Amino acid sequence: MPDGEIQFYDPQARKDVYRRHLPHWGQAGRIYFVTFRLADSIPAARAAELRREQQEWCRAHPEPYSPAQWHEYHVLFSARIEKWLDQCAGACLLADPSCAEIVARAMELSDGQRYYLDQWVVMPNHVHVLVTVGEGFELMDILQAWKSFTSHTINRFLGRHGQLWQRESFDHLVRSPAHLERFRRYIRGNPAKAGRFRESCRLRPS
Repeated sequence: MPDGEIQFYDPQARKDVYRRHLPHWGQAGRIYFVTFRLADSIPAARAAELRREQQEWCRAHPEPYSPAQWHEYHVLFSARIEKWLDQCAGACLLADPSCAEIVARAMELSDGQRYYLDQWVVMPNHVHVLVTVGEGFELMDILQAWKSFTSHTINRFLGRHGQLWQRESFDHLVRSPAHLERFRRYIRGNPAKAGRFRESCRLRPS
């Protein structure tokens, strides 16, 4: 999707809210930065502690958020998650080029139809993607379709069973062109953080 057609989060417009452990905000036709990760990519105790802190922060800071509050949220939560994921914990099944290719093909399957992909990267234990959700579709349904297909296909390929992905993803409505460019730079720079797994990362720079 050309940059001139990308729509950003509008704090004054209607938004849909759904909740699992964390609240998620959605607006039709907007672009999101999404991170979804393998089930073993962050130790369970650490993830539970972070989730509790996020819930407490959200209760104490009702929307709309000021620029300072957005920055605080990123420093407290998003940056910590990114740091932990970049440590490449867990089995790192996506370091297998065939597994990474399965994820890439799943995301590209309906690109330009149900959604529009911007930049993305498949890391050894997680995925970052910038995606605009098409009218009439929901982000959580798109993510569930990606996870369901790739979980079944990768488990069959590796001869394994059990949960592949962490059930909850992290998603952010992108707020501005500058915010979008920051996420693009982060995606482009992510493989350099993968250490010995660097060559296994799949990147779509767009």
